[in-house]
Amino acid sequence: MPSVGGRPPRVVSRQVLSEIIEPRAEEIFSLVQRELKKTGYEELVASGAVITGGAALMEGMTEVAERMMDMPVRRGIPSNIGGLVDVVSNPMYSTGVGLILYAVKDHEKKEVKKFADKASFNNVFNKMKGWVKEFF
Repeated sequence: MPSVGGRPPRVVSRQVLSEIIEPRAEEIFSLVQRELKKTGYEELVASGAVITGGAALMEGMTEVAERMMDMPVRRGIPSNIGGLVDVVSNPMYSTGVGLILYAVKDHEKKEVKKFADKASFNNVFNKMKGWVKEFF
């Protein structure tokens, strides 16, 4: 296991790591489950949850999540992306890729709305211009 502060790496057994990490994961997933119940969203995600990030790659993490949240859980992997697919097709990058895709779609929506607003303004302006010409 890598160390900090220039200290040499240490060897730590999987058992010790599991004893440290599993209770924290259980705590996090139980807090998520509690929040889902409290907010009423539990029924909306009855088909399951998706976990992302580097920790989602850890052996047994989906099983811990399923046990604590009492629902199916799977790892999220970015999809429908071009370019660096082999680099970002990893749960580690799911959140970042998702935020970028959201920003792109949001920007596209705003551009379409600007165009539609401009088109409708021009349409109204042309109609008004036509009415003025009719009367004068």
